[in-house]
Amino acid sequence: MSSEASSDASSRLAPGLYIVAGPIGNLSDLTPRAAEILRLADVVAVEDTRVSAKLLRHAGSDRPMIPYHDHSDERVRSRLVDRMAGEAVALLCDAGTPLISDPGYKLVRDARAAGRAVTTAPGPCAMIAALTLSGLPTDRFLFMGFLPNKEKARGDALAEVMGLRATLVFYESGPRTGKSLAAMAGVLGDREAAVAREISKTFEEVATGTLLELAERYADNAPRGEIVIVVGPPSDEPVAAAEEDVDAALLDAMARLPASKAAGEVAKRFGLERRALYDRAMELKEG
Repeated sequence: MSSEASSDASSRLAPGLYIVAGPIGNLSDLTPRAAEILRLADVVAVEDTRVSAKLLRHAGSDRPMIPYHDHSDERVRSRLVDRMAGEAVALLCDAGTPLISDPGYKLVRDARAAGRAVTTAPGPCAMIAALTLSGLPTDRFLFMGFLPNKEKARGDALAEVMGLRATLVFYESGPRTGKSLAAMAGVLGDREAAVAREISKTFEEVATGTLLELAERYADNAPRGEIVIVVGPPSDEPVAAAEEDVDAALLDAMARLPASKAAGEVAKRFGLERRALYDRAMELKEG
């Protein structure tokens, strides 16, 4: 075998799926290993070819791209899994690590079920970056992704985790940021929080304060760019709740839940007696 042929063989990637983390803003954050995979893969599955074309050029890659995103049907996924039998397929999302708040897990699941090799090239992730920037506890945290659009579903999702002693991390869009912060304050209480935007870019910004302070800041001034909201865990200190605050919390909860469940939610939040809150809820309902 010639030295040229030997070199070509050694530069090929083994068949399978390669999960490639891309930058979340600064192209320099692309790791050398990730760049090499993008140069050597037989095909790159991407969310948006226009976005990924810029990154591939930065990596020195001329590999063909195939769209793979939320709206891709099972046939697209099946064809990619079939190709993995003899080719290296790289999976790339628009920013950061694939599978974090995107449908990539289905491709990994089907690849493993078909016996394909799956490899990851770890790198940037907006969730982790925002958590480290927030100054909030990092020993225990929960990623919540995007909250639902509808008010009741949003409140229900927050109520599920209101008693969890962990830092919560959310992805959000600029126009929804103010309303989401206000909803968090209404259900979770006025906790310490941080809003991170444009992470690793020229205009990176992290605003800190309580949820109510941040909700007021962004109520009529929607932030631009990709937003990550980090919310601290509930305080260990008992909440000295004013009567009007308890009533407001009950009314908010009853807009989403039956009175008995609303009383339980508010009791957990304020450390109050559930039966007394149920009686108060019925008074408010009748009034």
